[in-house]
Amino acid sequence: MHHSDVEIAIHATELASQVIRSSFHAPVTRYAKEGDDFATQTDLAAERAILEVLTAARPHDRFVAEESGTTGSPGSDRTWFVDPLCGTRNFAVGTQLVAVNVALRIGDTVRAAAVGAPFTGEVFWTSGENAYRRHDGSDTVLRPDAGSRLIDIDLDNPLPWSRPTRLLDSVAADFHPRVLSTSLALVWVAAGRRAAYVTGGDLRDNVHFTSAVEICRAAGCVVTGIAGQPLHSAPHGLIAAADADTHARLVDAMLALR
Repeated sequence: MHHSDVEIAIHATELASQVIRSSFHAPVTRYAKEGDDFATQTDLAAERAILEVLTAARPHDRFVAEESGTTGSPGSDRTWFVDPLCGTRNFAVGTQLVAVNVALRIGDTVRAAAVGAPFTGEVFWTSGENAYRRHDGSDTVLRPDAGSRLIDIDLDNPLPWSRPTRLLDSVAADFHPRVLSTSLALVWVAAGRRAAYVTGGDLRDNVHFTSAVEICRAAGCVVTGIAGQPLHSAPHGLIAAADADTHARLVDAMLALR
């Protein structure tokens, strides 16, 4: 049976989500990475589950995964980006705010993206036109809404011009800043659960962000670089907002900190 790329992505995130749920609160083995970063046995198992699905369905594609690096056909113009457990630190201490990210880029365009939320049973997804939330087998269209005035600011990635605390102070009068460093916060903008998401860093070909960024775009969010410029250009960073007014306020706040 032929399955579309986006259905393959959704299925892969669902299997990885099962792996994550099954090992929650189990003893954690940490595998050291660069600096103080680490993976757990669950990161590795979830990634294996995803790659087994992808390589079986699309054996001639290229795969870029958080833990195992780049595999598959190096000359393929079809590249899958895999983040098997976004929020490893949360998971390791028994916190459920984690996600699974799978995206397919063909040439320069992301054609399929899925972000799984293991502990709510949700998958946020897009195949390029509109974005959806799947739960219990049913799909509903994602509709951004800035009414909450809640914004998440990722403190893991450096912001240009200032420390994150300065940005928190500058937006506190208009918004209600939160801090959540997983891709869940980004798809929550697409789903109307957050007004915006802000992070620094160069996010091109990033396994953590590729899926969620595309879902925000497909849902109709305003997605740009940190200064309102095209994404993936200097100064690097991301503002994803539910509407143009919220986006403009956040760009102004960032530029005021230069």
